[in-house]
Amino acid sequence: MGTSDPRRAIPGVDRLLERPWCRELTRSRGRAWVAARLRDLLEEVRAGGLPVPDSDEGYAALLRSAVARAETRSLRRVINATGVVLHTNLGRAPLAEEARAAMAAAAGYGTVEFDLGTGRRGSRYDHCVELVRELTGAAEGVVVNNGAGAVALALTSLAAGRGVAVSHGEMVEIGGGFRIPEVVGAAGAELVTVGTTNRTRRGDYARAIEGGGIGAILKVHRSNFAISGFTGETELAELVALGAESGTPVIHDLGSGLMIESAALGLPPEPTPADSVVAGVDLVAFSGDKLLGGPQAGVLAGTPDAVGRAKRHPLCRALRCDKVTLAGLGATLSLYRDPDRARERIPVLRMLGAPREQLSRRAGAVLAKAREAVGAAARAGGPEGDRAEDAPRAEVADGWSLVGGGTFPDARLPSAVIRVRAGEDVDAWQAALRAHDPPVVARSRKGEVVLDLRAVDPGEDEVLAAALGSVFARFLRRGGAP
Repeated sequence: MGTSDPRRAIPGVDRLLERPWCRELTRSRGRAWVAARLRDLLEEVRAGGLPVPDSDEGYAALLRSAVARAETRSLRRVINATGVVLHTNLGRAPLAEEARAAMAAAAGYGTVEFDLGTGRRGSRYDHCVELVRELTGAAEGVVVNNGAGAVALALTSLAAGRGVAVSHGEMVEIGGGFRIPEVVGAAGAELVTVGTTNRTRRGDYARAIEGGGIGAILKVHRSNFAISGFTGETELAELVALGAESGTPVIHDLGSGLMIESAALGLPPEPTPADSVVAGVDLVAFSGDKLLGGPQAGVLAGTPDAVGRAKRHPLCRALRCDKVTLAGLGATLSLYRDPDRARERIPVLRMLGAPREQLSRRAGAVLAKAREAVGAAARAGGPEGDRAEDAPRAEVADGWSLVGGGTFPDARLPSAVIRVRAGEDVDAWQAALRAHDPPVVARSRKGEVVLDLRAVDPGEDEVLAAALGSVFARFLRRGGAP
């Protein structure tokens, strides 16, 4: 390091901590925490990872930036422009305003396990149950913390130590490598596969039961894939009849939790929990954060005996919901008392039912505002002004959205998208959108960035336009990738 090396002039941590701008940070964040950020920052400067600031204000700017990065939460709001409505990686169902308000109200003290009438301890398992009964027609119900947990609890409480008969064609895997055989094993039961991949008959289940040791029949709804061709499966009503004859409980892993007729959303037929209850299953399990449109939760609905056994099992306590989730789920379920209101108020249902023409109008308005932002910069004499006419590297076009969340695998929803011609710079364009505040997550295809407005709330259109305009402007300033 030569005598002229500017790194020799880097001040020490203690010296910088006495600067007014640093004392201001230590008062609000604590001296030790700020000192640690400052120490890391100076080490990076000495190592050449950052330029040596030439003034106090330069050090202040670096520290403020480092503090901002350190305080950025890992769980952040994003704008979902992927066109996948139930995007598992982005949190699946966005919640209705009623659910958000209920969850915020429940964040303090509440009657999660307290009976106001008697002044004594109540049960958290009472919350939402009346709504589950009302909406599904089931005699009893219980809510746990997720759909997979509901299935695990059903199997553990009804079939631990015994066999579970499952069609070979229903050995499904959902996200994260979660597989039915592993769930059955984790429940302490033995998997007994019946039938073949493409055809399973009532007699296949009957033979397994006649062989002895079967504690339950599990029917799994193939919600995330489809089998076509020479196929056949045993209807739920047939399994219920077989279960009644043999004294074998029937569990239906329904998954999606759709509470209204799918035709109202322009989607193919999909069974509902009420259909399972009408068929007579002992337990039906479904999720709260998929097509139901609520927070992450799992619901078991069914007979008093089967639900009672699930509630009494120790695993039920391990899977119990917190108060905030119960409040959000209850508020969401309440909206289903009026199906028309549910379609209007629950974001997932509203998004799925949005017509292409409506999305096309919104996409056109978003693109126009993005271009206008670049034009405004041009009129103000911005560096991209001379090339502002190049900003429309995008167009509104017809596209297709997906339901997502492991549901409706064959359904493609007609949509309208904004297509940005990015070429080899497509990854850079995507990264620039994700770097916006709030981040925008889109998809790409053959050198194009594709922004689908189906899963974008109309209230986010202005933000989306600002993000797109910002990336356009960066592209023009750099004459290439943003």
